[in-house]
Parts: sequence; C-alpha cells; structure tokens
Amino acid sequence: MTTVTYSIPAISCGHCTHTIETELSDLQGVQSVKAAIDTKIVQITFDAPASEDAIKALLAEIDYPAEGLLTL
Repeated sequence: MTTVTYSIPAISCGHCTHTIETELSDLQGVQSVKAAIDTKIVQITFDAPASEDAIKALLAEIDYPAEGLLTL
C-alpha cells in the first residue's frame, strides 16, 4: 500500500474536495482519499492497479492538477 500527498492549489470549496474524493475513489486500487480545503492538499492511499501517474492524470482531467508531491 502506498500513500501520496499532493498540493492542489485549485481547491477552493467543499465542492472541489467532494469532486476530488469521489472521482479518485472510483479509480481501481484507490483505498482512501482525503482532500482538505484549508491546506489545499490531498492524501491518497492506493495499491495496484492504481499508480501515481494514473492518479495525476485523473486529477488533471478533472481540472485539479497536482502541483507537487509533498513529504510529510
């Protein structure tokens, strides 16, 4: 199991976090998604067949591109 945390500056409201959490949760292999309005970060826990590339591609597709991988 892998956990990644991305900075997503486009997050501005509850609708943004809901969209991100819903869309990423539908990606096969994603176990959990937590998006925060105040910090504009998203934490994703996943296994194969999900991958960082697939997650970043989906985020870009739904207009919430990841600006960077954070290490916490």
